[in-house]
Amino acid sequence: MTVLNETQNLAHEVVEDSNPTNNTDFQTIIKRRLNRRNILKGGTGLTAAAFFGTLPLVGCRVGGSSNNLNPITTTDNNVAIPAIGDLKRPETLRFTAVPHSTAETMSVAEGYKAEIILPLGTPLISGIENWKDNREQSAESFDWRMGDNHDGMWFFGKKDSAYDAKASDNGLLVMNHEYVNSAELSPFGYFVTPDKDAETIYQSRRLASDVRREVNCHGVSVVEMTRRSDGVGYEMVLNSKYNRRLTSSTLATFTGPVAGSDLVKTKFDPTGYQTRGINNNCGAGLSPWGTYLTTEENFLGVFARGQDASQLSATQNAGRARYGATEDFSGWGYLWHTPDAKEAKVADEFSRWDMTVVGATAADDYRNGFNTFGFMTEIDPFDQNSVPQKRTALGRFAHENCAYAPVESGKPVVFYMGDDARGEYIYKFVSNALWSNSDIGGGLKAGSKYMDEGTLHVAIFNDDGSGKWQPLIHGQNGLDAANSALPFNGQDEVLVFARAAADALGATKMDRPEWVSVSPITGEVYVTLTNNKLRGEREDQPVSATNPRSYQARGKDRGNDNGHIIRWAETGGDHAAMSFEWDIYLFASPSDLAAENLSKLNDNNDFSSPDGLYFDPRGVLWIQTDDGAYTDTSSCMLLAALPGNVSDGAPTVTSAGRQTRVGTFANNDNIKRFFVGPEGCEVTGITMTPDFKTLFINIQHPGNTWGAADGGSTPRSATVMITKEDGDVILAESFGPSASTT
Repeated sequence: MTVLNETQNLAHEVVEDSNPTNNTDFQTIIKRRLNRRNILKGGTGLTAAAFFGTLPLVGCRVGGSSNNLNPITTTDNNVAIPAIGDLKRPETLRFTAVPHSTAETMSVAEGYKAEIILPLGTPLISGIENWKDNREQSAESFDWRMGDNHDGMWFFGKKDSAYDAKASDNGLLVMNHEYVNSAELSPFGYFVTPDKDAETIYQSRRLASDVRREVNCHGVSVVEMTRRSDGVGYEMVLNSKYNRRLTSSTLATFTGPVAGSDLVKTKFDPTGYQTRGINNNCGAGLSPWGTYLTTEENFLGVFARGQDASQLSATQNAGRARYGATEDFSGWGYLWHTPDAKEAKVADEFSRWDMTVVGATAADDYRNGFNTFGFMTEIDPFDQNSVPQKRTALGRFAHENCAYAPVESGKPVVFYMGDDARGEYIYKFVSNALWSNSDIGGGLKAGSKYMDEGTLHVAIFNDDGSGKWQPLIHGQNGLDAANSALPFNGQDEVLVFARAAADALGATKMDRPEWVSVSPITGEVYVTLTNNKLRGEREDQPVSATNPRSYQARGKDRGNDNGHIIRWAETGGDHAAMSFEWDIYLFASPSDLAAENLSKLNDNNDFSSPDGLYFDPRGVLWIQTDDGAYTDTSSCMLLAALPGNVSDGAPTVTSAGRQTRVGTFANNDNIKRFFVGPEGCEVTGITMTPDFKTLFINIQHPGNTWGAADGGSTPRSATVMITKEDGDVILAESFGPSASTT
């Protein structure tokens, strides 16, 4: 056996790029009208009117005016908000900023304690041996262990065996496991055995036990937590009836327009109503009724495809290619399809990861297995026997996370989502059903009510600061059988091939839309655009007002290497509206990269590649990073911020010559570094208890020996539990008397 494929071990760094369209719309018109020389010659003041016209970029206030940021306080909304006590937001951030660090350890703001809990391999029940540093735990045991690369999560308050949005003493911590680090998971490292006369990696083989272990390390963990006896922090309830794992082998059901579609019929279920597995679960969200919404992001990486284009229709081939699955594709090196079939413990255990046509019909193979992943999936953590529901009405793409707008009785429920790949799009889903507080605690039944019928929309951002939502509805705006790029014969095809449908509608190509969060103060929506090395470097991804940077950093062409955070206000404050106004809240950048530091960051708050994003119920915005551009100066981090609202800044011009609008400049009062992770990690996943006294975050792929057990050397992903040393509310110092703001 030989070690092979470094790419697989760095799967978190692989970024899909399968958007061939040239959707530029208004940006193209502007580019023709104004060139770089004219912009720079005219200066910011002169070009502001040219780009933004007379459009008043005034964010609609949901809970207060732009000069007095107050939380949404209607009784209606408070019922669903997972918080107790005072919802007032701090006026300034008064903790001492954590300095840059590249140490092997983590660091947190003074006065706080950060503890490692629930690392990879932790048993959830008795009778399973503890993690061994030799990694000899059986693959099967991971059905009852914490999985790998912890990601999005949520704390569900529990009282009397049911969901209680206000409960903090006891709860269920539910989290995603996005992918695996094979070389650190298997006792053998990462090995493949090439088949005799193999010409491609597609024909190589991996060990059945290793693949089984990796399949079981993906998915979701549900863990009951109870407050410690001293009142500070939590501990796991071993053997709780709620503790369970949902993996890439767990049965899942389709709901909504795709359920029963020919596009998801497989040998496993020729009727097209069920599949096996939830996979590559990245960000997560809470539903307003109290269930867990998990995403399927980079599902492309675990599938393989041989040479079968001649056996498929043009539509089928186009649909595969639009999601990155070309011929002779071996995924991102996982090779889950390759173990010998004789080693399978259940039918098609390994072959189901190969989408190559080998049978007479879709009922004879797994050509459609690929189509059964990429959906928002709902889980009821309080019903240990419930089956995950893939909510297909919300579309199929590389879902990063899902955030809902504040709910109001008699109005639709609205969810926002990003597609995390270069040049992909931002979406929102508007339910047909109107919200009722009586559905809180309603479990998957409530999910069926609000998520199976509604309209998926995609965003178009205009350079003048306006934007609109285009509905993805079969038969409208060219989404029909006459579409030349990919014919759509029904709503099921529009949703399974949502990317292609969005292409046809002229959606705006963004710089990897990652996490979405909605401000509880303004109702405005924030999205991290983490980075895009192709921005401005390739013809089909020119710079635009919404993605305006392409630059040279330290002598190298980097495109948009550091990323930014965009935000918008829906017209009239109505989240079901069809138009909005936007600006760029923050440009990420090293503080010493003057030409790109458009938000005026300093050593206390500069960062790169924003990823995780979370508004706590008080309106504090928590920003996490997944960076490779600034890690020579600092490891990935968590920052706390106090944003204003859309239009609170001014027009600016980037070094690439693009006019845009940036929010209020950063300072030590409104954004500050709160935590820095260990060397080599990504800081991701975040949730807070309803009493604001405990903050949970996750650490993926740490370097060195961080998270290792009993003096071992294997680094392990884990959750970090952050509390104040005095047991008080997180950021309590920001509500007290004035203090030094380092």
